[in-house]
Amino acid sequence: MTLPETALPGETRENSRPGAEWWRTAVIYQIYPRSFADASGDGVGDLPGVTSHIDDLQALGIDAIWLSPFQRSPQKDAGYDVADYCDVDPLFGTLADFDDLIDAAHSRGIRIITDLVPNHSSDQHEWFQQALAAAPGSPERARYIFRDGKGEHGELPPNNWESVFGGPAWTRVVEPDGTPGQWYLHLFDSSQPDFDWSNPEVREEFRRILRFWLDRGVDGFRVDVAHGLVKAAGLPDYTPDPDAGSMGGDAADVPYWGQEGVHEIYRDWHELLAEYDGDRALCAEAWLPTVDITAQWVRPDEMHQAFNFAYLETPWDAAALREVIDESLRAYPAVGAPSTWVLSNHDVVRHASRLALTAENPQGHGIGPDSPGQPEPVLGLRRARAASTVMLALPGSAYLYQGEELGLPEVIDLPGEARQDPTWFRTGGERYGRDGCRVPIPWQADAPAYGFSPTGRSWLPQPAQWAPLARSAQVDDPASTLSLYRTLLAARRAHGLGAGALQWIDGFGDDVLAFRNGDVTVISNIGPTPVELPAGEVIAASEPVTGGVLPADTTVWLRSA
Repeated sequence: MTLPETALPGETRENSRPGAEWWRTAVIYQIYPRSFADASGDGVGDLPGVTSHIDDLQALGIDAIWLSPFQRSPQKDAGYDVADYCDVDPLFGTLADFDDLIDAAHSRGIRIITDLVPNHSSDQHEWFQQALAAAPGSPERARYIFRDGKGEHGELPPNNWESVFGGPAWTRVVEPDGTPGQWYLHLFDSSQPDFDWSNPEVREEFRRILRFWLDRGVDGFRVDVAHGLVKAAGLPDYTPDPDAGSMGGDAADVPYWGQEGVHEIYRDWHELLAEYDGDRALCAEAWLPTVDITAQWVRPDEMHQAFNFAYLETPWDAAALREVIDESLRAYPAVGAPSTWVLSNHDVVRHASRLALTAENPQGHGIGPDSPGQPEPVLGLRRARAASTVMLALPGSAYLYQGEELGLPEVIDLPGEARQDPTWFRTGGERYGRDGCRVPIPWQADAPAYGFSPTGRSWLPQPAQWAPLARSAQVDDPASTLSLYRTLLAARRAHGLGAGALQWIDGFGDDVLAFRNGDVTVISNIGPTPVELPAGEVIAASEPVTGGVLPADTTVWLRSA
Protein backbone atom coordinates (compact mmCIF):
# COMPACT_ATOMS: atom_id res chain seq x y z
CA MET A 1 0.00 0.00 0.00
CA THR A 2 1.09 3.59 -0.44
CA LEU A 3 2.39 5.55 2.51
CA PRO A 4 -0.17 7.76 4.27
CA GLU A 5 -0.70 11.25 2.96
CA THR A 6 1.22 12.73 5.89
CA ALA A 7 4.40 10.76 5.12
CA LEU A 8 6.07 13.46 3.06
CA PRO A 9 9.48 15.16 3.11
CA GLY A 10 10.19 16.53 6.54
CA GLU A 11 9.41 13.31 8.34
CA THR A 12 12.28 11.32 9.74
CA ARG A 13 13.78 8.26 8.17
CA GLU A 14 12.20 6.07 10.84
CA ASN A 15 8.82 6.65 9.13
CA SER A 16 10.01 4.67 6.10
CA ARG A 17 10.38 0.91 5.83
CA PRO A 18 12.44 -0.85 3.14
CA GLY A 19 10.00 -2.41 0.71
CA ALA A 20 7.20 0.01 1.58
CA GLU A 21 8.55 3.15 -0.10
CA TRP A 22 5.87 5.27 -1.76
CA TRP A 23 7.36 4.97 -5.23
CA ARG A 24 6.89 1.20 -5.30
CA THR A 25 3.11 1.46 -5.75
CA ALA A 26 2.48 5.10 -6.74
CA VAL A 27 0.30 6.32 -9.57
CA ILE A 28 2.33 9.18 -11.03
CA TYR A 29 0.73 11.79 -13.29
CA GLN A 30 2.93 13.42 -15.92
CA ILE A 31 2.37 17.13 -16.45
CA TYR A 32 3.79 18.71 -19.58
CA PRO A 33 3.66 22.24 -18.15
CA ARG A 34 3.32 24.22 -21.36
CA SER A 35 0.19 22.24 -22.26
CA PHE A 36 -1.53 21.72 -18.91
CA ALA A 37 -2.98 25.07 -17.81
CA ASP A 38 -2.07 28.68 -18.59
CA ALA A 39 -2.67 31.13 -15.75
CA SER A 40 -0.89 34.10 -17.34
CA GLY A 41 -2.91 34.15 -20.57
CA ASP A 42 0.08 34.06 -22.92
CA GLY A 43 -1.00 30.74 -24.45
CA VAL A 44 1.68 28.66 -22.73
CA GLY A 45 0.96 26.63 -19.60
CA ASP A 46 2.77 27.56 -16.42
CA LEU A 47 3.36 26.56 -12.80
CA PRO A 48 0.56 28.74 -11.36
CA GLY A 49 -1.72 26.97 -13.84
CA VAL A 50 -0.71 23.62 -12.36
CA THR A 51 -1.31 24.87 -8.82
CA SER A 52 -4.76 26.16 -9.79
CA HIS A 53 -5.79 22.59 -10.70
CA ILE A 54 -4.19 20.76 -7.78
CA ASP A 55 -7.62 19.94 -6.33
CA ASP A 56 -8.66 18.37 -9.63
CA LEU A 57 -5.57 16.17 -9.49
CA GLN A 58 -6.31 15.21 -5.90
CA ALA A 59 -9.86 14.31 -6.93
CA LEU A 60 -8.47 12.12 -9.71
CA GLY A 61 -6.67 10.07 -7.08
CA ILE A 62 -3.01 10.28 -8.06
CA ASP A 63 -0.06 9.89 -5.68
CA ALA A 64 2.54 12.07 -7.38
CA ILE A 65 3.14 14.54 -10.19
CA TRP A 66 6.03 14.38 -12.62
CA LEU A 67 6.74 17.81 -14.11
CA SER A 68 8.41 17.94 -17.52
CA PRO A 69 11.09 20.65 -17.76
CA PHE A 70 10.24 24.14 -16.50
CA GLN A 71 13.81 25.35 -15.96
CA ARG A 72 15.25 28.37 -17.76
CA SER A 73 15.55 27.56 -21.46
CA PRO A 74 15.37 29.16 -24.92
CA GLN A 75 12.71 26.50 -25.66
CA LYS A 76 14.27 25.13 -28.83
CA ASP A 77 13.11 21.67 -27.69
CA ALA A 78 10.25 22.59 -25.36
CA GLY A 79 12.50 22.98 -22.33
CA TYR A 80 14.68 19.91 -22.85
CA ASP A 81 17.39 22.40 -23.77
CA VAL A 82 18.26 23.81 -20.35
CA ALA A 83 20.21 27.06 -19.99
CA ASP A 84 20.02 27.28 -16.18
CA TYR A 85 19.24 24.13 -14.19
CA CYS A 86 18.53 26.00 -10.95
CA ASP A 87 15.95 28.55 -12.02
CA VAL A 88 12.41 28.61 -13.43
CA ASP A 89 11.98 29.94 -16.94
CA PRO A 90 9.89 33.13 -16.88
CA LEU A 91 7.60 31.44 -19.38
CA PHE A 92 6.50 29.13 -16.54
CA GLY A 93 6.75 31.47 -13.57
CA THR A 94 9.27 31.91 -10.76
CA LEU A 95 10.98 29.88 -8.07
CA ALA A 96 8.36 31.26 -5.67
CA ASP A 97 5.66 29.77 -7.94
CA PHE A 98 7.45 26.43 -7.77
CA ASP A 99 7.60 26.62 -4.00
CA ASP A 100 3.86 27.38 -3.93
CA LEU A 101 3.20 24.31 -6.07
CA ILE A 102 5.32 22.10 -3.80
CA ASP A 103 3.44 23.36 -0.75
CA ALA A 104 0.01 22.91 -2.39
CA ALA A 105 0.85 19.38 -3.52
CA HIS A 106 2.42 18.23 -0.28
CA SER A 107 -0.47 19.57 1.77
CA ARG A 108 -2.73 17.25 -0.24
CA GLY A 109 -0.47 14.21 0.03
CA ILE A 110 0.81 14.55 -3.54
CA ARG A 111 4.53 14.26 -4.23
CA ILE A 112 6.49 16.17 -6.88
CA ILE A 113 9.02 14.65 -9.28
CA THR A 114 10.94 17.03 -11.54
CA ASP A 115 12.60 16.36 -14.86
CA LEU A 116 16.40 16.41 -14.99
CA VAL A 117 18.21 16.65 -18.33
CA PRO A 118 21.83 15.56 -17.77
CA ASN A 119 22.85 14.34 -21.23
CA HIS A 120 23.00 17.79 -22.76
CA SER A 121 22.41 21.46 -22.07
CA SER A 122 21.19 24.34 -24.20
CA ASP A 123 23.77 26.02 -26.39
CA GLN A 124 22.79 29.14 -24.43
CA HIS A 125 24.04 27.62 -21.17
CA GLU A 126 26.83 29.70 -19.62
CA TRP A 127 29.24 26.79 -19.86
CA PHE A 128 28.72 26.29 -23.60
CA GLN A 129 29.07 30.00 -24.33
CA GLN A 130 32.36 29.88 -22.42
CA ALA A 131 33.39 26.85 -24.48
CA LEU A 132 32.75 28.67 -27.75
CA ALA A 133 34.87 31.59 -26.61
CA ALA A 134 37.71 29.34 -25.42
CA ALA A 135 40.43 27.58 -27.38
CA PRO A 136 40.48 23.92 -28.41
CA GLY A 137 41.80 21.79 -25.58
CA SER A 138 40.70 24.30 -22.94
CA PRO A 139 39.00 23.35 -19.64
CA GLU A 140 35.87 25.13 -20.88
CA ARG A 141 35.59 22.87 -23.93
CA ALA A 142 36.34 19.79 -21.84
CA ARG A 143 32.89 20.06 -20.24
CA TYR A 144 31.37 19.10 -23.62
CA ILE A 145 32.38 16.70 -26.41
CA PHE A 146 34.46 18.77 -28.84
CA ARG A 147 36.57 16.99 -31.42
CA ASP A 148 38.67 17.89 -34.43
CA GLY A 149 37.09 17.02 -37.76
CA LYS A 150 38.28 14.51 -40.31
CA GLY A 151 39.52 15.37 -43.78
CA GLU A 152 42.45 17.47 -44.95
CA HIS A 153 41.14 20.60 -43.27
CA GLY A 154 38.90 19.09 -40.61
CA GLU A 155 35.90 19.69 -42.84
CA LEU A 156 34.27 16.32 -42.13
CA PRO A 157 32.53 15.41 -38.83
CA PRO A 158 34.49 13.21 -36.38
CA ASN A 159 32.25 10.21 -37.03
CA ASN A 160 29.02 9.24 -38.79
CA TRP A 161 26.61 9.49 -35.86
CA GLU A 162 23.12 10.74 -36.59
CA SER A 163 20.96 12.96 -34.41
CA VAL A 164 17.84 11.45 -32.84
CA PHE A 165 15.96 14.34 -34.47
CA GLY A 166 17.44 13.66 -37.92
CA GLY A 167 20.57 14.85 -39.68
CA PRO A 168 24.14 14.72 -38.42
CA ALA A 169 24.95 14.62 -34.69
CA TRP A 170 27.87 17.04 -35.12
CA THR A 171 28.04 20.78 -35.75
CA ARG A 172 31.20 22.69 -36.61
CA VAL A 173 31.95 25.89 -34.72
CA VAL A 174 33.56 29.09 -35.87
CA GLU A 175 36.54 29.80 -33.66
CA PRO A 176 36.99 33.19 -31.95
CA ASP A 177 39.40 34.23 -34.71
CA GLY A 178 36.73 33.59 -37.36
CA THR A 179 38.16 30.38 -38.82
CA PRO A 180 36.27 27.07 -39.12
CA GLY A 181 37.09 25.03 -36.06
CA GLN A 182 36.21 21.99 -34.03
CA TRP A 183 32.98 20.02 -34.03
CA TYR A 184 30.72 19.40 -31.04
CA LEU A 185 28.45 16.41 -30.46
CA HIS A 186 24.68 16.77 -30.08
CA LEU A 187 22.68 13.55 -30.09
CA PHE A 188 19.58 15.71 -30.33
CA ASP A 189 19.22 19.19 -31.82
CA SER A 190 22.26 21.31 -32.65
CA SER A 191 21.10 23.64 -29.87
CA GLN A 192 21.63 20.76 -27.36
CA PRO A 193 25.36 20.02 -27.00
CA ASP A 194 26.20 16.82 -25.10
CA PHE A 195 28.12 17.05 -21.82
CA ASP A 196 31.32 15.03 -21.40
CA TRP A 197 30.54 12.88 -18.37
CA SER A 198 34.14 11.71 -18.08
CA ASN A 199 34.86 15.20 -16.70
CA PRO A 200 34.70 15.40 -12.88
CA GLU A 201 33.54 19.01 -13.12
CA VAL A 202 30.37 17.90 -14.91
CA ARG A 203 29.67 15.28 -12.26
CA GLU A 204 30.11 17.76 -9.43
CA GLU A 205 27.85 20.31 -11.11
CA PHE A 206 25.00 17.83 -11.30
CA ARG A 207 25.45 16.91 -7.66
CA ARG A 208 24.93 20.61 -6.93
CA ILE A 209 21.82 20.69 -9.13
CA LEU A 210 20.33 17.62 -7.43
CA ARG A 211 20.84 19.17 -4.00
CA PHE A 212 19.31 22.48 -5.09
CA TRP A 213 15.98 20.84 -5.91
CA LEU A 214 16.07 18.30 -3.09
CA ASP A 215 16.57 21.14 -0.63
CA ARG A 216 13.43 22.77 -2.08
CA GLY A 217 11.45 19.63 -1.29
CA VAL A 218 11.21 17.66 -4.53
CA ASP A 219 10.52 13.97 -4.01
CA GLY A 220 12.50 12.68 -6.94
CA PHE A 221 13.76 13.09 -10.47
CA ARG A 222 12.79 11.64 -13.79
CA VAL A 223 16.12 11.42 -15.61
CA ASP A 224 15.96 12.28 -19.30
CA VAL A 225 17.95 10.02 -21.65
CA ALA A 226 19.19 8.03 -18.66
CA HIS A 227 20.73 5.45 -21.00
CA GLY A 228 22.88 8.15 -22.62
CA LEU A 229 25.48 10.39 -20.92
CA VAL A 230 28.46 8.03 -21.42
CA LYS A 231 29.80 7.42 -24.92
CA ALA A 232 32.02 4.54 -26.04
CA ALA A 233 35.75 5.22 -26.01
CA GLY A 234 37.00 6.49 -29.34
CA LEU A 235 33.49 7.42 -30.53
CA PRO A 236 33.38 4.65 -33.19
CA ASP A 237 31.17 4.94 -36.27
CA TYR A 238 27.71 3.44 -36.00
CA THR A 239 24.81 3.17 -38.41
CA PRO A 240 21.45 2.67 -36.65
CA ASP A 241 18.65 0.40 -37.79
CA PRO A 242 16.34 2.70 -39.80
CA ASP A 243 13.29 0.85 -38.47
CA ALA A 244 14.26 1.20 -34.80
CA GLY A 245 12.79 3.82 -32.51
CA SER A 246 14.66 7.10 -32.44
CA MET A 247 15.73 6.83 -28.79
CA GLY A 248 17.54 3.52 -29.12
CA GLY A 249 16.08 0.21 -28.12
CA ASP A 250 17.49 -1.89 -30.94
CA ALA A 251 19.58 -4.90 -30.00
CA ALA A 252 22.85 -3.60 -31.44
CA ASP A 253 25.75 -2.36 -29.31
CA VAL A 254 25.04 1.33 -29.78
CA PRO A 255 28.12 3.37 -28.79
CA TYR A 256 26.09 6.22 -27.32
CA TRP A 257 23.35 4.27 -25.52
CA GLY A 258 23.56 1.98 -22.52
CA GLN A 259 27.27 2.20 -21.81
CA GLU A 260 28.48 0.59 -18.60
CA GLY A 261 29.78 3.88 -17.22
CA VAL A 262 26.31 5.31 -16.65
CA HIS A 263 25.77 2.94 -13.73
CA GLU A 264 28.59 4.54 -11.74
CA ILE A 265 26.86 7.93 -12.12
CA TYR A 266 23.55 6.65 -10.78
CA ARG A 267 25.19 4.85 -7.86
CA ASP A 268 26.63 8.20 -6.87
CA TRP A 269 23.22 9.88 -7.20
CA HIS A 270 21.56 7.09 -5.23
CA GLU A 271 23.87 7.77 -2.31
CA LEU A 272 23.17 11.49 -2.53
CA LEU A 273 19.39 11.03 -2.45
CA ALA A 274 19.69 8.61 0.46
CA GLU A 275 20.99 11.49 2.59
CA TYR A 276 17.49 13.03 2.45
CA ASP A 277 14.40 11.91 4.35
CA GLY A 278 11.23 10.93 2.55
CA ASP A 279 12.31 8.15 0.17
CA ARG A 280 13.42 10.42 -2.66
CA ALA A 281 13.41 8.55 -5.96
CA LEU A 282 15.13 8.38 -9.36
CA CYS A 283 13.25 7.19 -12.44
CA ALA A 284 15.13 6.32 -15.62
CA GLU A 285 13.99 7.20 -19.10
CA ALA A 286 16.01 4.43 -20.69
CA TRP A 287 15.02 3.11 -24.12
CA LEU A 288 16.76 -0.26 -24.16
CA PRO A 289 16.24 -3.48 -26.14
CA THR A 290 14.91 -5.77 -23.39
CA VAL A 291 13.28 -5.70 -19.97
CA ASP A 292 16.29 -7.55 -18.53
CA ILE A 293 18.72 -4.90 -19.74
CA THR A 294 16.48 -2.10 -18.48
CA ALA A 295 16.37 -3.77 -15.07
CA GLN A 296 20.10 -3.15 -14.76
CA TRP A 297 19.27 0.54 -14.26
CA VAL A 298 17.25 -0.24 -11.10
CA ARG A 299 19.57 -2.52 -9.17
CA PRO A 300 19.44 -1.84 -5.41
CA ASP A 301 22.17 0.82 -5.40
CA GLU A 302 21.16 2.61 -8.61
CA MET A 303 17.85 4.06 -9.73
CA HIS A 304 14.54 3.24 -8.08
CA GLN A 305 12.32 2.99 -11.15
CA ALA A 306 12.68 2.73 -14.92
CA PHE A 307 9.97 3.37 -17.46
CA ASN A 308 8.67 0.11 -18.89
CA PHE A 309 8.84 1.06 -22.55
CA ALA A 310 8.60 -2.59 -23.56
CA TYR A 311 5.09 -2.55 -22.11
CA LEU A 312 4.21 0.76 -23.78
CA GLU A 313 5.30 -0.57 -27.17
CA THR A 314 3.43 -3.88 -26.91
CA PRO A 315 0.56 -4.19 -29.40
CA TRP A 316 -3.05 -4.81 -28.40
CA ASP A 317 -2.61 -8.58 -28.35
CA ALA A 318 -3.31 -10.93 -25.44
CA ALA A 319 -0.31 -13.22 -25.90
CA ALA A 320 2.12 -10.32 -26.37
CA LEU A 321 0.78 -8.51 -23.31
CA ARG A 322 0.97 -11.61 -21.14
CA GLU A 323 4.57 -12.15 -22.21
CA VAL A 324 5.73 -8.60 -21.41
CA ILE A 325 3.87 -8.59 -18.08
CA ASP A 326 5.52 -11.89 -17.16
CA GLU A 327 8.95 -10.62 -18.18
CA SER A 328 8.47 -7.39 -16.24
CA LEU A 329 7.26 -9.08 -13.06
CA ARG A 330 10.25 -11.41 -13.25
CA ALA A 331 13.04 -8.99 -14.16
CA TYR A 332 12.34 -5.94 -12.00
CA PRO A 333 11.53 -7.68 -8.70
CA ALA A 334 14.59 -9.88 -9.26
CA VAL A 335 16.74 -6.79 -8.63
CA GLY A 336 14.51 -5.46 -5.85
CA ALA A 337 12.62 -2.88 -7.92
CA PRO A 338 8.95 -2.53 -8.80
CA SER A 339 7.81 -2.80 -12.36
CA THR A 340 6.38 0.37 -13.80
CA TRP A 341 3.58 0.52 -16.33
CA VAL A 342 2.97 3.28 -18.86
CA LEU A 343 0.89 3.69 -22.02
CA SER A 344 1.43 7.32 -23.07
CA ASN A 345 3.84 10.21 -22.58
CA HIS A 346 5.02 13.39 -24.28
CA ASP A 347 7.22 11.49 -26.78
CA VAL A 348 4.81 8.89 -28.19
CA VAL A 349 1.50 8.82 -30.05
CA ARG A 350 -1.30 8.89 -27.47
CA HIS A 351 -2.59 5.39 -26.84
CA ALA A 352 -6.18 6.39 -27.68
CA SER A 353 -4.87 6.62 -31.25
CA ARG A 354 -1.83 4.35 -31.22
CA LEU A 355 -3.79 1.21 -30.31
CA ALA A 356 -5.92 1.66 -33.43
CA LEU A 357 -3.08 2.25 -35.92
CA THR A 358 -2.77 -0.25 -38.74
CA ALA A 359 0.76 0.62 -39.88
CA GLU A 360 4.18 0.67 -38.24
CA ASN A 361 4.91 3.84 -36.31
CA PRO A 362 8.40 3.98 -34.74
CA GLN A 363 8.72 5.99 -31.54
CA GLY A 364 9.31 9.68 -32.21
CA HIS A 365 8.05 9.67 -35.80
CA GLY A 366 4.52 10.81 -34.91
CA ILE A 367 1.51 10.71 -37.20
CA GLY A 368 0.02 13.33 -39.48
CA PRO A 369 -2.69 13.63 -42.12
CA ASP A 370 -0.61 11.74 -44.71
CA SER A 371 0.61 8.95 -42.45
CA PRO A 372 -0.39 5.40 -43.40
CA GLY A 373 -2.68 3.37 -41.17
CA GLN A 374 -4.76 6.24 -39.80
CA PRO A 375 -6.45 5.37 -36.48
CA GLU A 376 -10.20 4.89 -36.11
CA PRO A 377 -11.19 7.19 -33.22
CA VAL A 378 -14.03 5.15 -31.70
CA LEU A 379 -12.04 1.91 -31.76
CA GLY A 380 -8.94 3.71 -30.44
CA LEU A 381 -10.74 5.13 -27.43
CA ARG A 382 -12.42 1.82 -26.66
CA ARG A 383 -9.08 0.01 -26.70
CA ALA A 384 -7.41 2.79 -24.71
CA ARG A 385 -10.00 2.51 -21.94
CA ALA A 386 -9.61 -1.27 -21.89
CA ALA A 387 -5.80 -1.04 -21.87
CA SER A 388 -5.79 1.48 -19.01
CA THR A 389 -8.11 -0.76 -17.03
CA VAL A 390 -5.60 -3.60 -17.41
CA MET A 391 -2.60 -1.41 -16.57
CA LEU A 392 -4.02 0.05 -13.37
CA ALA A 393 -4.68 -3.44 -11.98
CA LEU A 394 -1.05 -4.52 -12.27
CA PRO A 395 1.26 -4.62 -9.23
CA GLY A 396 3.91 -1.92 -9.16
CA SER A 397 3.83 1.77 -10.09
CA ALA A 398 1.81 3.30 -12.94
CA TYR A 399 2.39 6.47 -14.95
CA LEU A 400 -0.41 8.50 -16.52
CA TYR A 401 0.08 11.25 -19.11
CA GLN A 402 -2.01 14.39 -18.80
CA GLY A 403 -5.21 14.15 -20.80
CA GLU A 404 -5.33 10.39 -21.09
CA GLU A 405 -7.91 10.44 -18.28
CA LEU A 406 -10.04 12.47 -20.70
CA GLY A 407 -9.53 9.98 -23.52
CA LEU A 408 -7.64 12.51 -25.64
CA PRO A 409 -6.49 11.20 -29.02
CA GLU A 410 -3.39 12.23 -30.93
CA VAL A 411 -3.98 15.47 -32.84
CA ILE A 412 -3.21 14.43 -36.39
CA ASP A 413 -4.22 17.40 -38.53
CA LEU A 414 -1.92 20.09 -37.11
CA PRO A 415 -0.88 22.41 -39.95
CA GLY A 416 2.80 22.40 -40.82
CA GLU A 417 3.20 26.07 -39.92
CA ALA A 418 1.98 25.33 -36.38
CA ARG A 419 4.34 22.46 -35.67
CA GLN A 420 7.26 23.11 -33.33
CA ASP A 421 9.00 19.77 -32.72
CA PRO A 422 12.65 19.84 -33.91
CA THR A 423 12.03 16.46 -35.54
CA TRP A 424 9.64 18.09 -38.02
CA PHE A 425 12.23 20.67 -39.08
CA ARG A 426 15.35 18.50 -39.05
CA THR A 427 13.68 15.89 -41.29
CA GLY A 428 12.16 18.44 -43.65
CA GLY A 429 8.66 17.32 -42.69
CA GLU A 430 9.38 13.64 -43.32
CA ARG A 431 8.59 12.87 -39.68
CA TYR A 432 5.70 14.67 -38.01
CA GLY A 433 7.28 14.41 -34.57
CA ARG A 434 5.64 14.72 -31.18
CA ASP A 435 3.49 17.84 -31.35
CA GLY A 436 0.32 15.76 -31.75
CA CYS A 437 0.50 14.44 -28.18
CA ARG A 438 1.45 17.85 -26.74
CA VAL A 439 -1.58 19.93 -27.69
CA PRO A 440 -2.94 21.85 -24.63
CA ILE A 441 -5.62 19.87 -22.84
CA PRO A 442 -9.30 20.95 -22.49
CA TRP A 443 -10.81 21.91 -19.12
CA GLN A 444 -14.05 23.76 -19.90
CA ALA A 445 -16.20 22.82 -22.87
CA ASP A 446 -17.56 26.34 -23.44
CA ALA A 447 -14.56 28.50 -22.47
CA PRO A 448 -11.86 30.12 -24.62
CA ALA A 449 -9.17 27.55 -25.43
CA TYR A 450 -11.44 25.09 -23.58
CA GLY A 451 -10.34 26.70 -20.32
CA PHE A 452 -6.64 26.12 -20.95
CA SER A 453 -6.02 29.87 -21.11
CA PRO A 454 -8.27 32.78 -20.07
CA THR A 455 -7.41 34.65 -23.28
CA GLY A 456 -8.13 31.80 -25.68
CA ARG A 457 -4.50 31.64 -26.75
CA SER A 458 -2.82 28.26 -27.20
CA TRP A 459 0.75 27.59 -28.31
CA LEU A 460 -0.51 24.69 -30.44
CA PRO A 461 -3.99 24.82 -31.99
CA GLN A 462 -6.63 22.69 -30.28
CA PRO A 463 -9.08 20.61 -32.34
CA ALA A 464 -12.54 22.08 -32.91
CA GLN A 465 -14.17 18.82 -31.81
CA TRP A 466 -12.65 18.66 -28.31
CA ALA A 467 -15.54 20.20 -26.36
CA PRO A 468 -17.09 16.79 -25.44
CA LEU A 469 -13.70 15.68 -24.10
CA ALA A 470 -13.26 18.65 -21.75
CA ARG A 471 -13.13 17.90 -18.06
CA SER A 472 -16.29 19.91 -17.42
CA ALA A 473 -18.21 17.71 -19.86
CA GLN A 474 -16.98 14.50 -18.21
CA VAL A 475 -16.79 15.14 -14.49
CA ASP A 476 -20.46 14.39 -13.75
CA ASP A 477 -20.92 11.70 -16.42
CA PRO A 478 -20.55 8.23 -14.87
CA ALA A 479 -19.82 6.75 -18.31
CA SER A 480 -17.00 9.17 -19.13
CA THR A 481 -13.33 8.27 -19.38
CA LEU A 482 -12.60 10.64 -16.49
CA SER A 483 -15.10 8.81 -14.29
CA LEU A 484 -13.54 5.50 -15.31
CA TYR A 485 -10.09 6.66 -14.25
CA ARG A 486 -11.35 8.00 -10.93
CA THR A 487 -13.10 4.68 -10.25
CA LEU A 488 -10.01 2.68 -11.18
CA LEU A 489 -7.64 4.74 -9.06
CA ALA A 490 -9.92 4.61 -6.02
CA ALA A 491 -10.38 0.84 -6.37
CA ARG A 492 -6.66 0.30 -6.99
CA ARG A 493 -5.91 2.03 -3.70
CA ALA A 494 -8.75 0.37 -1.76
CA HIS A 495 -7.72 -3.13 -2.87
CA GLY A 496 -3.96 -2.55 -2.55
CA LEU A 497 -3.32 -3.62 -6.14
CA GLY A 498 -0.02 -1.75 -6.43
CA ALA A 499 1.44 -3.89 -3.65
CA GLY A 500 -0.28 -7.08 -4.77
CA ALA A 501 0.78 -10.16 -6.71
CA LEU A 502 -0.46 -11.41 -10.07
CA GLN A 503 -1.81 -14.89 -10.71
CA TRP A 504 -2.85 -15.79 -14.25
CA ILE A 505 -6.22 -17.38 -14.93
CA ASP A 506 -6.52 -19.65 -17.97
CA GLY A 507 -9.51 -21.08 -19.78
CA PHE A 508 -10.94 -17.99 -21.47
CA GLY A 509 -9.31 -18.49 -24.87
CA ASP A 510 -6.32 -17.08 -26.71
CA ASP A 511 -7.76 -13.57 -27.09
CA VAL A 512 -8.39 -13.00 -23.39
CA LEU A 513 -6.03 -11.70 -20.71
CA ALA A 514 -7.20 -12.83 -17.27
CA PHE A 515 -5.51 -12.63 -13.89
CA ARG A 516 -6.14 -12.25 -10.20
CA ASN A 517 -4.50 -9.62 -8.00
CA GLY A 518 -5.54 -10.01 -4.37
CA ASP A 519 -9.33 -10.10 -4.21
CA VAL A 520 -9.75 -8.58 -7.71
CA THR A 521 -10.18 -10.64 -10.86
CA VAL A 522 -9.28 -8.82 -14.09
CA ILE A 523 -10.56 -10.08 -17.45
CA SER A 524 -9.74 -8.29 -20.69
CA ASN A 525 -11.33 -9.38 -23.97
CA ILE A 526 -8.84 -8.35 -26.63
CA GLY A 527 -10.52 -10.39 -29.37
CA PRO A 528 -13.64 -9.79 -31.50
CA THR A 529 -15.92 -12.39 -29.85
CA PRO A 530 -17.86 -11.71 -26.63
CA VAL A 531 -16.73 -13.78 -23.65
CA GLU A 532 -18.89 -15.28 -20.91
CA LEU A 533 -17.94 -13.94 -17.48
CA PRO A 534 -17.78 -15.85 -14.21
CA ALA A 535 -20.05 -14.76 -11.40
CA GLY A 536 -18.84 -11.82 -9.38
CA GLU A 537 -19.51 -8.23 -8.40
CA VAL A 538 -18.35 -5.71 -11.02
CA ILE A 539 -15.94 -3.23 -9.43
CA ALA A 540 -15.10 -1.37 -12.64
CA ALA A 541 -15.41 -1.90 -16.38
CA SER A 542 -14.04 -0.04 -19.36
CA GLU A 543 -17.40 -0.42 -21.16
CA PRO A 544 -20.87 -1.46 -19.96
CA VAL A 545 -21.05 -5.15 -19.06
CA THR A 546 -24.52 -6.69 -19.15
CA GLY A 547 -25.95 -10.18 -19.25
CA GLY A 548 -22.80 -11.76 -17.87
CA VAL A 549 -20.97 -11.22 -21.16
CA LEU A 550 -17.75 -9.25 -21.77
CA PRO A 551 -17.80 -7.46 -25.14
CA ALA A 552 -14.82 -7.10 -27.47
CA ASP A 553 -12.08 -4.65 -26.49
CA THR A 554 -13.38 -4.41 -22.93
CA THR A 555 -11.78 -5.00 -19.53
CA VAL A 556 -13.62 -5.68 -16.27
CA TRP A 557 -12.59 -5.90 -12.62
CA LEU A 558 -14.60 -8.39 -10.57
CA ARG A 559 -14.51 -8.94 -6.86
CA SER A 560 -13.09 -12.43 -6.46
CA ALA A 561 -15.12 -14.94 -4.49
